[in-house]
Amino acid sequence: MLDVPLTLADLYAIHLARDRRRSEHTVRAYRATAARLLAFLSGHWGEAVDRTRLARVDAADLRAYLAHRRGAATGGGAGLGNASAARELSAVRGFLEWAGGTGAAPRLRGPRVRKGVPRPIAPHEAVALATDVAEDSDEPWVAARDWAVLLLLYGAGLRIGEAVTLPGAVMPLGESLRVTGKRAKTRVVPLLAQVRAAIERYTALCPWPLAADAPLFRGVKGGALSPGVVRLKVRGARARLGLGERTTPHALRHSFATHLLGRGADLRALQELLGHASLSSTQIYTAVDAAHLLDVYRAAHPRG
Repeated sequence: MLDVPLTLADLYAIHLARDRRRSEHTVRAYRATAARLLAFLSGHWGEAVDRTRLARVDAADLRAYLAHRRGAATGGGAGLGNASAARELSAVRGFLEWAGGTGAAPRLRGPRVRKGVPRPIAPHEAVALATDVAEDSDEPWVAARDWAVLLLLYGAGLRIGEAVTLPGAVMPLGESLRVTGKRAKTRVVPLLAQVRAAIERYTALCPWPLAADAPLFRGVKGGALSPGVVRLKVRGARARLGLGERTTPHALRHSFATHLLGRGADLRALQELLGHASLSSTQIYTAVDAAHLLDVYRAAHPRG
């Protein structure tokens, strides 16, 4: 059997997996983008594309490639929207930088992407979601763990990554919790009595010793709880409850912020609670609250 020579896209995928430790999903997606670009350039230039030729890619070539990808619908495929085109361009830049070195990708302004408004879920939906996830487990300590984690997201506004990396040192709990967020920035968030009680019940049932320097939330084999496990459980619960695809663990954090803002919370205080480095990141929730009010208005006045 003859060995098939590796393409540049194959070599790039190997680099991403071995040297950059990227996930299987990311490697597959980036390899596909590299292969699409190489195929397009080969037809565009009418010649084979190697590293030397790839180094001569300019902004006009990239614009032609993006135009080709955007117009894919005319050939029976699905044309790219702005957000997808921006992601495609980012992946292409990464490939060109790998192939030709830093600065190899030509400068090209990407498509303007409209920042989406987070979709919060109603308080009763948040509670129903956490309840369903907890009740889906046969192990009482796992059920208590899942309930506590989801209450931390909705009741304290934590990111899923922040919740699952809490150390055992946070115990015993007080009326607030010190959280380490992005860029190792710490913040203090108040703990509602229900959230505190949920965590304490979990720790009482957990079969693993909760040392100060060990993860607070454990997987079934005793290691740190994976965010992917929580996302998978939420995905199953939202299907059973008939909730939308945007009902994710992060949606619970959005709901925390939106519901506080709707009850008169100060924007600066909300910024501190969420751990946002910039107020502009928090201001998106003013749009969420306005969208909610508009939904209420439309429901009350269908012809309005």
